[in-house]
Amino acid sequence: MFKHRHPYQPFIKEDTTKLIVGTLPPPRFSTGDLLEKDVDFCYGSYYNSLWLFLDKIHDLGLRFDNSEEAIAERKQFLIAHKIGVCDIVGSCERDKIDASDLGMKNIKLRDVIGYLKEFPNINTLLFTGGNSENGPEYFFRKHIKDYSLKLELVSNEVPRIHKFEMPVELLRDDAKRIIKTVSLTSSSGSANRAIGSMALYKQLKQSDPNFNTFDFRVIQYREFF
Repeated sequence: MFKHRHPYQPFIKEDTTKLIVGTLPPPRFSTGDLLEKDVDFCYGSYYNSLWLFLDKIHDLGLRFDNSEEAIAERKQFLIAHKIGVCDIVGSCERDKIDASDLGMKNIKLRDVIGYLKEFPNINTLLFTGGNSENGPEYFFRKHIKDYSLKLELVSNEVPRIHKFEMPVELLRDDAKRIIKTVSLTSSSGSANRAIGSMALYKQLKQSDPNFNTFDFRVIQYREFF
């Protein structure tokens, strides 16, 4: 049995307004066995394309290697755009050492609502995956039941958007605080098949045979990043 612990603390600043919420990076980030193009930071797996999308959207010219410079580039981007990262899974156990969400057992969740209380400028949660079993939205729905909260649907179009109101007892003042959640299509390659079945993707692919799943995510992510 492999004990898979999240290797990074949440990356949140006082002025953070958006929070990226995923599950766990691949086990090699916990064991330190990084690949040549991995970056030792949140979403640093070269095969999880979040930073590739952001690099394309903002023309960042990011490095993809194990250097401190690559880490610093990503931190600078997040700080400049008031974006934080707080994956919802703190630890889990695995029978097989892989990155499968469905392979997680004995899962310990982070207190994301507690972080929202601590950082009152956050108004948006960006889930890097939807409500499929052991995805970030799925875990968040379980987590907020402890606070007697539930998500209210705003838009059922992909990426689906929900909202919820922070409980009065978790507010720093009397101001009403609404949090929006956006369930983005996962940035990992495992979501490519699901993208290929989407009507919008098929329409765009028909218009441009060179259009691919990477391009599709760039269009989707651009709106929120």
